[in-house]
Amino acid sequence: MRGKVIFVGAGPGDPELITLKGKKALEEADVVLYAGSLVNPALLEFASKAREIFDTASMSLDETTKVCLDAAGAGKTVVRLHTGDPSLYGAIMEQMVPLEAEGVETAVIPGVSSAFASAAALKAQLTLPEMSQTVIFTRMAGRTGVPEGESLEKLAATGATICVFLSVDRIFEVVQKFLQGGRSPETPAAVVSRAGWPDQSQVSGTLVDIAQKVEKAGFVKQSMIIVGDPLGPRILGSGFSRSKLYDSSFTHGYRKGEG
Repeated sequence: MRGKVIFVGAGPGDPELITLKGKKALEEADVVLYAGSLVNPALLEFASKAREIFDTASMSLDETTKVCLDAAGAGKTVVRLHTGDPSLYGAIMEQMVPLEAEGVETAVIPGVSSAFASAAALKAQLTLPEMSQTVIFTRMAGRTGVPEGESLEKLAATGATICVFLSVDRIFEVVQKFLQGGRSPETPAAVVSRAGWPDQSQVSGTLVDIAQKVEKAGFVKQSMIIVGDPLGPRILGSGFSRSKLYDSSFTHGYRKGEG
């Protein structure tokens, strides 16, 4: 009987932020592959049954694929542990396709994204009535390009809350792109470094000063940039409109409004 390969979201760093389903998959795995440069190794304590554990930081796609194929061919269950949520910048498609081409069963278990761990660290709501009802996940173009229609300045022009991954080392350029997209220099912005790790830290401000604060803090990787008006109530102490859901005058399917 063939085994299977399960892609598991490890969460942003805190071992307690893995899902119960992800933890169970680790506990039952015979083989584990994890991104050692990003995934907290403390999670491997859950993999008590695994007899083979591979740190993929120095491995190529061909090498990880061979490990998975060999293990699945021997009837073993493999967990491929990815940081955050596998569907965001996780490169899972290129890993699943060759496995499925060989008849190997695959599955994906979602995880907590660093975007949400960062919002939690900031005690922020990414969507607020009359400010923003849209959240965009994106990154700056680098060795991996970004489609022209998704350039940061064009996304900035939407007015949505934007979470920028993998770009903190270019924070001054990020700020410039937001300004080119028409965002006010007073737009609230924050950067959370290593969200969910014991050494988590953060800086907050506006597009006027966030780059300087990031530079002073020394954030150069594993940091989430969040820009948007919904950060204002926390960062600037500005007001906000309440939702209709709990408004006593609002009628919905479970409650009749007053008045």
